[in-house]
Amino acid sequence: MALASRYPDVEIPDVSVPEFVLAAGREKPDAPALIDGLKGDVITHGQLAAYVDRVAAALHARGLRKGDVVAMFCPNTPWYPVVFHGIAAAGCVMSPINSLYTPDEIAFQLRDSGAKILITVSPFLDRALAAVAESPVGEVVVMDGAEGHASLVDLLSTDAPSVQVDIDPATDLVTLPYSSGTTGLPKGVMLTHRNLVANVSQSRPLVELHEGDERIIAVLPFFH
Repeated sequence: MALASRYPDVEIPDVSVPEFVLAAGREKPDAPALIDGLKGDVITHGQLAAYVDRVAAALHARGLRKGDVVAMFCPNTPWYPVVFHGIAAAGCVMSPINSLYTPDEIAFQLRDSGAKILITVSPFLDRALAAVAESPVGEVVVMDGAEGHASLVDLLSTDAPSVQVDIDPATDLVTLPYSSGTTGLPKGVMLTHRNLVANVSQSRPLVELHEGDERIIAVLPFFH
């Protein structure tokens, strides 16, 4: 017996992840895109698009190019998606690192992924620097600031020109998360732009059940 969904077939747009996600806010630039549930801080759709553009430009100005890996070692924060999409818009690959990792585990992922830059936060800096001492990267960016390191404010305030990267959604990677390593060492999971766009497209009917009031609580770790 065949079972059919009550929803129409999923159409997967042939676009990059940032292009797909940011398109939803072009008609409502002043509406909230990200809200810090604890602090109440808001990033609007217009701000999100501008911030993503600046992060991508800053990474490009640092010499990163399409396919380069940028690792991110950070807990949940509204700025996490900003950096994620900025990395993606630069054509780079974001490799999220488990917030509970030890320096040795971080170093393994940095080395195995070939990360060029590590983006972290000051509470994680001790572990991050210990890992980088074992597996060097070109730069460590500390989002909330630390002496001797560029911050997220530095990335967002760059005057570097905007970048336009030719991305093939079907073949170009957007993220490289690592498995838990249950049966051996963790392994990088290669996810393309199309993989994530398809995943979001599959979820749209659930969000649109409450048309006009699309709000989703994000409780899982973003690195996951």
